[in-house]
Amino acid sequence: MPGTNPSDATALDDHRLAVALASGAGRLLLAVREAGLIEGKALGSAGDAVAQEWLNRALIASRPDDAVLSEEAADDQSRLDAGRVWIIDPLDGTREFSEGRHDWAVHVALAIDGVPGPAAVALPGLERVMSTADVPALDGEQGERLRIAVSRSRPPAEAERLVERLDAELIPMGSAGFKAMAVVRGDADAYVHAGGQYEWDSAAPVGVAAAAGLHTSRIDGSPLAYNRPDPRLPDLIICRAGLADRILAALAA
Repeated sequence: MPGTNPSDATALDDHRLAVALASGAGRLLLAVREAGLIEGKALGSAGDAVAQEWLNRALIASRPDDAVLSEEAADDQSRLDAGRVWIIDPLDGTREFSEGRHDWAVHVALAIDGVPGPAAVALPGLERVMSTADVPALDGEQGERLRIAVSRSRPPAEAERLVERLDAELIPMGSAGFKAMAVVRGDADAYVHAGGQYEWDSAAPVGVAAAAGLHTSRIDGSPLAYNRPDPRLPDLIICRAGLADRILAALAA
């Protein structure tokens, strides 16, 4: 999987550091899975632990003065006093990873005063990293039907509402990062989620999507805010900017 592999991470700017962290963790996770020594849920647990340890050590070495919020680590509330907080999900889509699927991701974002800025989403199964270091152009064109990326196991009722009101088509996919990047890649027009997520599920995808010119918000249209005392952030919309008003109106009706 392509990505930066720096000899001195402290010399990188935050955007390229995010790429180095996400791509490095992605390569490590591929190696763990390809070794074939662990299977099933144990493989997922091992992936979570290995990626978390590597990212933690890399962040301590490269940005020792910054705070960190991670799915796989205890929440140190001192982060609330920090202006710079790395929000990471070492393995987004543990189930997909453990099942040998490709639709999982690694999330790394730096929230500055609560707003995701430098960010990277590694898609190891596609050998691709999408980031703010090299802002992606929106690929592809919108089709005749609105294509909405949703959870393959728990599609939200809100998405079903869009099927009825906008004649949308639901496209089931794995991890949150993979679904969000499907919109950037042009494989979907929108990603709609409701019913439970945390800041680490969306910070990096939102950072990359916003840099690419996509609309990002809560499903009621309000801004997504990060580094809050309670990291739960249960819903979001990522979509082509020209579709935002139409989707938000359909959800509010």
